[in-house]
Amino acid sequence: MSAPTTGRTSGTDGAREPILSVRGLKKHFPIKGGGLIKRTVGAVRAVDGLDLDLHPGEVLGLVGESGCGKSTTGRAILNLQPATEGSVRFQGREIVGLGRKQMRPLRRDIQIVFQDPYASLNPRLPVFDIVAEPLIVHGLTRDEQHLRARVRELVELVGLNPEHTNRYPAEFSGGQRQRIGIARALALEPKVLVLDEPVSALDVSIQAGVINLLEDLKDRLGLSYLFIAHDLSVVRHISDRIAVMYLGRIIEVAERDELFERPAHPYTQALLSAIPLPDPRRERARQRIIISGDVPSPANPPSGCRFRTRCQKFAHQLDDTQRQRCIDVEPELEDRGVGHLNACHYAEAARVL
Repeated sequence: MSAPTTGRTSGTDGAREPILSVRGLKKHFPIKGGGLIKRTVGAVRAVDGLDLDLHPGEVLGLVGESGCGKSTTGRAILNLQPATEGSVRFQGREIVGLGRKQMRPLRRDIQIVFQDPYASLNPRLPVFDIVAEPLIVHGLTRDEQHLRARVRELVELVGLNPEHTNRYPAEFSGGQRQRIGIARALALEPKVLVLDEPVSALDVSIQAGVINLLEDLKDRLGLSYLFIAHDLSVVRHISDRIAVMYLGRIIEVAERDELFERPAHPYTQALLSAIPLPDPRRERARQRIIISGDVPSPANPPSGCRFRTRCQKFAHQLDDTQRQRCIDVEPELEDRGVGHLNACHYAEAARVL
């Protein structure tokens, strides 16, 4: 692939225009009720007013608990699930509202790698047809010899044996299947990859190989990644910046090292405090931050701060006036310095690792 070579980049360079910009993104799923005659009685607010920027050559990690809206965000950005409201701009062009035909040229520039390599590949097709399909659908080659050479190049690029392209997905391991999915996503030479939990379905021993492959491809091909995951150790390894998501909203964004060393939002601090430390003495000495209760229903999120019903600071450290502010006023995502944004009225940076 004839793409420029780029090194690891920082996501806070204000001089660079984002390649992908999301503002006020919402994806609500209607709740139907009423017996025989169904009517809308509410909505699940899976994504409820989300802002983020992805810069050229950057890996932006998107993390949060299961059910917080991470995967829905990725699909809404790609217009695989039409957004309810908001704006998604790729290189300045609006994506929200585009029909299937209008989206077709943009599919070449933004691709997705799905979570489950067992479900995302057609079991009835050999690997050659799976990887070649995007090239044929988009009419990028009509020459059989060129098609075979291109598929061979892609399969080699992801570390697989091109002699095995006549095999079917069932004949490969989980890690190899995910590499096939990555090869298919790269066939159209995209600029952005949305990676939706790309290693969570793989054995721990296989995850490192796939992550290292993704890092190598990013540098060799000049790609930008939106890396969706719940495993903070994986996100820390690959990301330049990290956005933390809770109940449909982004609640903290910072450079990777800044976020891990100085988390400011109580939710982020609790997530990081759950990461085991390799030093047994430090592990025994530190104080864990326990999140109590269940995640509220996205169909009926709490007023004000969405995290307040589970927040240790709200329960034990604030006075009545401060608590009332958390109940009444939803905190905005604001820059507290050095590109470190968080949405908490009483945020305080603290080291928890």
